[in-house]
Amino acid sequence: MRRTFSPARREQAHPVRRALALAAAAATVFGLVTHQQEPRPTPVRTVADASNSTTVFYYTKTRNWASTYVHYAPDGGSWTTVPGVQMEAACTDWVKKTIPLGSATGLQATFNNGSGTWDNNGGSNYALGTGAVTVKDGVIAHSDPCTDSGSGSGNQATVYYSTATSGWTTANIHYAPAGGSWTVVPGLGMEAACTGWWKKTLDIGTATSLKAAFNNGNGVWDNNNSSDYTITTGTTTVKDRAVTAGATNPCAAETPDTEAPTTPTGVAASAANTSVVVSWDAATDNKGVTKYQVTRTGGTNGTVVTDVGSTVLSDTGLEEKTTYTYTVKAVDAAGNTSPASAAVTATTGEKAPEPAAGTPLGTDPRKDPVYFVLTARFFDGDTTNDRGGSQHVRSGNAANDDPMFRGDFKGLVEKLDYIKALGFSAVWITPVVLNRSDYDYHGYHGYDFYKVDPRLESAGASYQDLINAAHAKGMKIYQDVVYNHSSRWGAKGLFTPTVYGVRDSQWSWYYDEKSDGFEYDGLTVEPKSGKSYYNGDLWSTAEPSGNTCLNWGKTTGGKSAEGYTLYNCQWPSPTSGMFPKTYYHQCWIGNWEGEDSRSCWLHEDLADFNTESTPVQNYLIGAYDKYIDMGVDGFRVDTAVHIPRITWNRRFLPAIYDRVTQRFGTTAAQNFFVFGEVGAFVNDKWNRGSVNHSAQFYTWKERKEYSADDETAAIEQYTYEEQLGTGNQPTSTNAFLDGNTYHTPDRSRFSGMNIIDMRMHMNFSDAQNAYNNGKDSDDSVNDATYNVVYVDSHDYGPNKSSTRYSGGTDAWAENLSLMWTFRGIPTLYYGSEIEFQKGKQIDCGPTCPLAGTGRAYYGDHLAGSVTASDFGRADSASGEVATTLAQPLVKHLQRLNQIRRAVPALQTGQYSTTGISGQMAFKRRYTSGTTDSFALVTVTGDATFTAIPNGTYTDAVTGDTKTVSGGSLSVAAPGKGNLRVYVLNGPGKIGTDGPYLK
Repeated sequence: MRRTFSPARREQAHPVRRALALAAAAATVFGLVTHQQEPRPTPVRTVADASNSTTVFYYTKTRNWASTYVHYAPDGGSWTTVPGVQMEAACTDWVKKTIPLGSATGLQATFNNGSGTWDNNGGSNYALGTGAVTVKDGVIAHSDPCTDSGSGSGNQATVYYSTATSGWTTANIHYAPAGGSWTVVPGLGMEAACTGWWKKTLDIGTATSLKAAFNNGNGVWDNNNSSDYTITTGTTTVKDRAVTAGATNPCAAETPDTEAPTTPTGVAASAANTSVVVSWDAATDNKGVTKYQVTRTGGTNGTVVTDVGSTVLSDTGLEEKTTYTYTVKAVDAAGNTSPASAAVTATTGEKAPEPAAGTPLGTDPRKDPVYFVLTARFFDGDTTNDRGGSQHVRSGNAANDDPMFRGDFKGLVEKLDYIKALGFSAVWITPVVLNRSDYDYHGYHGYDFYKVDPRLESAGASYQDLINAAHAKGMKIYQDVVYNHSSRWGAKGLFTPTVYGVRDSQWSWYYDEKSDGFEYDGLTVEPKSGKSYYNGDLWSTAEPSGNTCLNWGKTTGGKSAEGYTLYNCQWPSPTSGMFPKTYYHQCWIGNWEGEDSRSCWLHEDLADFNTESTPVQNYLIGAYDKYIDMGVDGFRVDTAVHIPRITWNRRFLPAIYDRVTQRFGTTAAQNFFVFGEVGAFVNDKWNRGSVNHSAQFYTWKERKEYSADDETAAIEQYTYEEQLGTGNQPTSTNAFLDGNTYHTPDRSRFSGMNIIDMRMHMNFSDAQNAYNNGKDSDDSVNDATYNVVYVDSHDYGPNKSSTRYSGGTDAWAENLSLMWTFRGIPTLYYGSEIEFQKGKQIDCGPTCPLAGTGRAYYGDHLAGSVTASDFGRADSASGEVATTLAQPLVKHLQRLNQIRRAVPALQTGQYSTTGISGQMAFKRRYTSGTTDSFALVTVTGDATFTAIPNGTYTDAVTGDTKTVSGGSLSVAAPGKGNLRVYVLNGPGKIGTDGPYLK
């Protein structure tokens, strides 16, 4: 079910919109003090006075209301009587009202026409601060749009500023005449001149020039890379940091845009319980559609108008058993508004009982070993949601009675005790969003990012139920998320392409005939054909209105593998014009270590989002807010390296942590675990010498400012960091002891993204190799104690092998012993505890049965019952799962988890190899409050530890005790896969001897 925007969500949906109450914090973040000669501004009153007020400016062009009222309540105060206070004319297209606040520092507001039509910010109200505040088509900024335009005496400067690149919806100029003082932040509001240009004429007295910087009224600045702009008298243009003095009016030759967009068509509304989803086809415009206005009537709230940036509105929290009517208008950048669409209606039902939202456990993620499952291949708790799909027979899965969508949340809930019995307290699951194709069982080809794939859910076993069930057992859920790309079918609510679908005898099996009124979602059987096809609403044998795809419907001259004729626009392509630049990148990847790896498509099935585009950012932030709200404990970020670090650092990471903070508090946010897949498949510390494509690079904040436009900034950052090279990157001691002393780590430069330890992963051909490579990179990671460490995964084995690890049981035991005691968070791919599918090809697509791959169904090994009241111990087990739990590596894992949980130094400690002889030997320590945990570890081989604290050390494996009086301790080789963990003042022997730990 979709969720409407809560007030916090709206804040994220428009990153440039901030209430003035946040302006002081934004000043620090965005560098308002970098303007030369400018003291630090203090835009927020900390002590209210009698003049404390807000002047609200409301944009009326797109509303076309005869009168406008503001209905408001100062923070902590009462609301005005409906409809509120009438606003007065301010200047062209704007009305205003000055509202006294008393001791309040802000207010909540909605707007209406006095006759029952409301703009209530999509049900969230508008949160406004003090001073001059504008509300324009759902976006709040801090500016006075009606300030004087240079009508006084003396010299004048007319400034035109371009926002075509940045996409700002409001522009202010903050300036100081030569020899004069700076304006008060944020400066003077500029006036819309023509598409992409803002204008202001300034009186500067006897001065002949001025210094200036520009901002969007919400803390985002263009200050010419901290140099400010020098502007002379006369007419000057500023575009993409280029200043042109004596310029001609950039709007003089442009005919004012008076053409309205086309009327939206294809409007549909469907109700589920007390929610309605409204969708429509994109309208067209000579300059481009910027927003849609959805008008709802019905219910006790009267008429409500909501602005949205996509072609889908989720309207939730409605009244039960009530009919609502919806119409949609399209709006362009000039404020021209289309006629209303045809009206559609939907009737709500009864409010559905939903499981209570979860709360993240909020503990240090380093304490939680991770078990990674492909949900659809783990355990089948509900056979009714199994789906084989159109490739079921062709792939060979049908012969094995093995539908690709087989495992589900119900099965995972049923086997949480199995995972707990192994000793794992965190479960990493593959993406949960709806994948439209019927073969995308893995979840990485998202289509509807706001909807959980129903093939994973069952009655009483929703995604929320899984989260809640895991938390009840003290276990975390880490959700795999994809920000880089959608499926080849686009992203529902953002953009879906229209493909050319020839329906002849060759292609009729694939391009099914459209069934009007049927929603094609990839999982529901279409009644006309009786098959589960999913193309019916995308293909078109007639060239669609507004088509941009080149050579629509003409043959390419090529043939498919089956010998069928191929047509242009039949398959997704970034270079064909099928996917608009606003939403998707426009190129194929050429260099995996070049800038284009972050701005081009990887594959036709991975339509590459333009993640530097605000609509895309809003869409993804809103989608993943939903899952944060459900209480997940962290995100594993797929294909993180294919998005520029600055986009992560500016947009997505702050949005994640802000949302967690808003919903669950600062402690939960500090421990919300984000770890990224930054694919680096070489043995170098820096991936082929490219810092931008190395995993550790993503753990750092930016160290300079870049252009306000995200696309420009990404290229600037790439160039800047590549030129600095590997020798000029930041370093950290956060993972290392200072001698034998633990020190408080410095996380001030942490970006918010931790990483999968790709270097150890790629080098796990043997444990020694992984260890040597891993520690070599740790000084370049912000804090390597948070690295996620694994041997193999759903993609690769060591050395970029396409097969699951097959080094043998002894080698597996050694690998596990290292991972569970060395720095980082140990992680295991499902089934590796019994060497499941060792040596098998991990993935072969739909060309072979899954049963013979590394993604085979695991449920046969889990049949029966198991209970676990503590981590690393099975209270009881019967059936096949009992046999599984008796395997040697399982016993090894259970004891490793018991030892790791009992020794804090092995969970969160820093480490050192100084003064230690031994191939895989190290010391670790963690000190906090009354906890002081110090451990000496050697894996497989012998070791001698010198210059260590004197005292009594007890081995957690054997219980052997050694008294150190001369600062030295020697350990005999325990044997391959075995280890010794001598703990200062330790707890003694932990667990019982097994096949390796003894």
